[in-house]
Order: sequence, then C-alpha cells, then structure tokens
Amino acid sequence: MNKTQNNAWTLKPGKITLAELRAAWNAHAPVALAAEAYPVIEASAATVRAIVEKGAAAYGINTGFGLLAKTRIPDDKLEQLQRNLILSHSVGTGELMSDHVVRLLMLMKIGSLARGFSGIRPVVIDTLIALYNAGIVPAIPAKGSVGASGDLAPLSHMTLAILGEGQVRVNGELMQAADALKAAGIAPVVLAAKEGLALINGTQASAALALHGLFMAERLLEAGMVTGSLSLDAAKGSDSPFDARVHEVRGQPGQIAAAAIYRQLVANSAIRASHLVGDERVQDPYCLRCQPQVMGACMDLIANASRTLLIEANAVTDNPLIFSGDDVQIVSGGNFHAEPVAFAADTLALAIAEIGSISERRISLLIDATLSGGLPPFLVKDPGVNSGFMIAHVTAAALASENKSLAHPASVDTIPTSANQEDHVSMATFAARRLDDMAHNTAVIVGIELLAAAQGIDFHRPLQSSPQLEQVHAQLRQKVPFFDVDRLFAPDIEAAKQMVLKGELSAGCKNLFTPLHP
Repeated sequence: MNKTQNNAWTLKPGKITLAELRAAWNAHAPVALAAEAYPVIEASAATVRAIVEKGAAAYGINTGFGLLAKTRIPDDKLEQLQRNLILSHSVGTGELMSDHVVRLLMLMKIGSLARGFSGIRPVVIDTLIALYNAGIVPAIPAKGSVGASGDLAPLSHMTLAILGEGQVRVNGELMQAADALKAAGIAPVVLAAKEGLALINGTQASAALALHGLFMAERLLEAGMVTGSLSLDAAKGSDSPFDARVHEVRGQPGQIAAAAIYRQLVANSAIRASHLVGDERVQDPYCLRCQPQVMGACMDLIANASRTLLIEANAVTDNPLIFSGDDVQIVSGGNFHAEPVAFAADTLALAIAEIGSISERRISLLIDATLSGGLPPFLVKDPGVNSGFMIAHVTAAALASENKSLAHPASVDTIPTSANQEDHVSMATFAARRLDDMAHNTAVIVGIELLAAAQGIDFHRPLQSSPQLEQVHAQLRQKVPFFDVDRLFAPDIEAAKQMVLKGELSAGCKNLFTPLHP
C-alpha cells in the first residue's frame, strides 16, 4: 500500500506486502483500493450478469450449494438465495476475534475479491472498504470453521455487517450493525447473484489468525534471543559457542543468522570478561550453548510460514472462479481448502513452543545454585526465609507443558462435513486460532526469564553486561524493581509479559532483527 493524498493506504490487489499487513495489525488506518482494480472487478461482475441473463445453470450463481448444486434457482429468487446463504451460514460461536485480526481478514478479503475472479460488483467491495475506514469491525466469533469450503461461518459474520445485520464493534463497543452503518452514512448492500458465495468462500479467517500468530512469533523470537543473552551473562556462560565458524560449517541459514545476533547482543560485556580466566567449566548446558541452533531453527520455520502466508494473503480462494475474456469459463475448484495455512500455523506452533521451552530451561538453570555461576538459590537474598523465583519457575514450567499439548499438529485431523461432499478438511482455523494462547503462554515464560536474568545481572554488580543488554535491563527496572525480599510477584510477571508482547525488548536494537522481517 502507498499513501494517497488523503492519507489513506492504497491497496493493490495481489501485491500486499507483509510490512503492510504488520502495519494494519498494529494500528487502524484508512485504505483506498487502487484505481486500476475497478475495470477488472466490473468485467467480472458483468460476466455474472450475462450468465444470469442467458439462463444457463452455473454453480454458485443460480443454483443451490453443496449437495444442492443441482437445484436451479429462479432468477427472481437469486437475491433471496444470497441473503439466505449468509444468514444460514452465520453459525459461529465462542469469543469474538480481536479487532486487529478482523482488520487483517477484511483487508485480505477486499484484496482477493478485487483481483477480478469472483464476479462481485464494485459496490460490495466499496462497502467493505467503507466499513473498514469507519472503524466498524464486524463481530466475528472465532469458532465454527473447519478450514475448508472456505471459512464459511466467520466470513458470513463479516458479511452480515455490510447487510446491516448482526453486531459490530465500534471503538471497542458492541452495537447493532444497522445502527453503526446508519451513523456512518453507509447504505447496506443487497447482494446479487454469486456475491454471497464469493464473500464467504475463502481462507481469510484462517489466514488472518495465522498472520496474528506469525507477528506474535516474530516478537517472541526477538524477545527470547534477548532474554537468552541476558541469561548467558547472568549465569556467567560462554559466548564461544556463538563463533561464526561453528555455524558456517553446518550451513543452516537461521542458525548462522541467530549466532550473529547473539554475538552482537553480548559483545563488550564486562561480566563475560570477568570470568574468561579461571572458569573451570568446560561447557555450558544446552539451553545456553545451543541457543543459535534452537532459535535459528525457529527463525527458519517462521520465515517459511511467512512466505506461505504472504502468498495466501494475496490469493483468490473463493469458488467457483470466473475467468473472463473471449472464452468465458466458470471453473469450480478447491482454493478454499486451507491446507497451506494449516501447515504454516502448525509450524508456527512448533516455533512458539520451542521458544518457550528453552526459555523455561534457562529459568531453571538460573534458580539452581549448582549451575548458575555463583548466583544465590532461587535468585534471592536470604533463601529459605524468601522463596524468590521458586514458584515463578513453576508457572513457566506449567505453561511450557501446556504449549506441548497445544503444539500437536491440527492439520493431521479431518472430519467430513456437508453430507460427505466436503470429506477432507484442513482444520486451519483452529490451527491458527490456538497460536494466540500459545503466544501468551510463551510471553509469560520469556517474561519470567527476563525478570530472572535481570535479577542475576544485579547480583554481579558493579560489573556491567553488554551495552545492548544493559539498555534492556534499564527498561525493565523502570517498571519492576530488584526482587530484594518476597513480595506479590504476579504484577511483575504481567509487566514483563507486556514488554515481550509489545516488542519492547528488541526496540533498542531493532537493527539486529530488521533483516528477519521482509
């Protein structure tokens, strides 16, 4: 998207970038559809009108759906058919998708429809854009899609909003869609032939949830590398395993990139310099020594998922598709099957779980006086009277264990629907939806490690860590003081978690991580 004179972003169908999607995920800003998209949209809509006028049966245009595809619908009932489709398919349940996820969903649906293969009129797309720009967010329950035949239920709830039906959120407040549209001066749409099916067929709900998981995973990766570096210094570990030569002879790109970041994060640490001579330990435990190997592998998984999801964000995934031109063809296919999204989400789950898993191991190391490089038991003065980080580690362990269960691949499951017409499904929506829970679990684990590692650094004073890590330490200490004696710990953990979720740990060294986010 490029900025226009009225400060809107220009959405170019098929050419949306990850940077643009990240920006939309972070904050709401108005959008405008690229002018060159309108002729192809109108040509596709004209093709649908011509088919209706000709009277030939065409699936999704003037027939029923699924096993009812052989049922021919009279022309005077085509509008009712489309409206009934939306009402009957709005069967979602559970908590509502967050506003930033719905923003991604709407942008991707606009971009997909605007590529001109869906037979939908410009007025429908313009109404979606009007809702987006007005900050009217359709209330979309997160549960109810199996990730095939399109995310039918979630996208139906999105479509309800442009019909003036159902509920929406405005500035975080739930209200009736009809009232929100009236207040914004937006006329509800009456759907024409094919339009309802085009709106609800597609993978945009799964993809939006997966993109949310991707962007969370990126922040967790950065935070986990920062806290892992802090833990290395707190435990008086060695930076020798980050030697570039070690990683070059293996050749894994993520590992090589991760090792380079670790080298820069710990560079010029006085704590490290203090134990270069006289330290009898030969090797550090894996949670310190193998950080480039583990986090580099996570980095590669995240990069692979980002490539898949960027393709999906620009894809046409409804059905049937209309190929206009001299030889008009209505082709029924299966682009609505979200298997690529499910696989991407499942690999993101692995990365998120492993970031938390190795972080939990470092917390365990730091509270263990036999491994921690001279730190007091449980990272507190007068242990025994004070429990220190003992039970904070239990919380981290509980969440790491929970993530192991959540990381089980959702894509290997399937359950037939629609009287066995839709007999193999992707479960992509659940695969993507569970990433949020996993990300919050890992954010707590990494947040606890941040607290523990900073505590360890304080015990080494007056020695300083590296300039990069001292900046992170100072950020934390502005919000959370040194743990001198036992106190209510939960607020400290929440503060550290929020620093992880907001990307604050890497904010001061963003240049190290920028190459990871194309």
